Amino acid sequence: AVISSCRCLTPGLPCEPTALITHRKEVFYMYVFICEDSLEGIFTGVYDACASRLGHRNIRLSTGEPENYELFSEYIHVTPSADKTGKVIRTITSRFGMQFYESIYQAAMSGEPSSGRKMDKADAIYETILLALASGDGQKVLLSLGEPCVYRIFELCRATNREACHHLEFLRFSELENGVLFATIHPKDNVLPYLAEHFTDRLPSENFMIYDATHQSVAVHKALSSYILTDAADLDLEKVSRYSSDEEAFRQLWLTFFDHIAIESRKNPGLQMQLIPKRYWADTPEYSRFC
Repeated sequence: AVISSCRCLTPGLPCEPTALITHRKEVFYMYVFICEDSLEGIFTGVYDACASRLGHRNIRLSTGEPENYELFSEYIHVTPSADKTGKVIRTITSRFGMQFYESIYQAAMSGEPSSGRKMDKADAIYETILLALASGDGQKVLLSLGEPCVYRIFELCRATNREACHHLEFLRFSELENGVLFATIHPKDNVLPYLAEHFTDRLPSENFMIYDATHQSVAVHKALSSYILTDAADLDLEKVSRYSSDEEAFRQLWLTFFDHIAIESRKNPGLQMQLIPKRYWADTPEYSRFC
């Protein structure tokens, strides 16, 4: 892919006006920007890469430290910045619209590993944004699946959407002693914002919490209000495991119903694991008994 006449992300941002992206095999010295694996970390890396004036074809973004350091490469650690992230978001949404931003956002939320020949998600986001800046049409760029970076964005978005849909189906709330509905999830991708938004719309009059044990974050919703996302470092796991008496009774009723509707001669554990993968079992009362 060749990109010319690249426009900077924000007015006044130093950037090569005629920067090119060519096959990186031709480049003998690379600058690798190591970003935090988060939306803020990746967008800060995108901003710093454009502001560096090192030439887009000489730059690669990476989420986390590489397994093996390469010769003729300089590794630059990126410190997340809310201000720089905001500038990148405003540029993307104003020039290419919310649909383009949503695709980039979903890709950034994916936890799919970048191993083998798969491009790192931070690098894929960086190159896709450069393509959009050069063409001026973000929607057209997202349809260019022949571009490796765009196809990688497509893969990451698909993985995030699938994970969000699965958790919308398998998530289970339990009532705590104080009446708050509490759920625990272990997602591969960071789908907590999608779940929080869905259940805020679905259960507006309930106080609930969704705890993402994988990414150590929690969504807290107050009845008839909006939700907030916060770090789960101070979450008292012992306290949120104290269920109300009604919860215990209804859970037992549910398990009894679940066991009695089963037809013994038609039990198919293989199909069961295919329909509900075992990694979801620990968070569902009917299957946690078998973990």
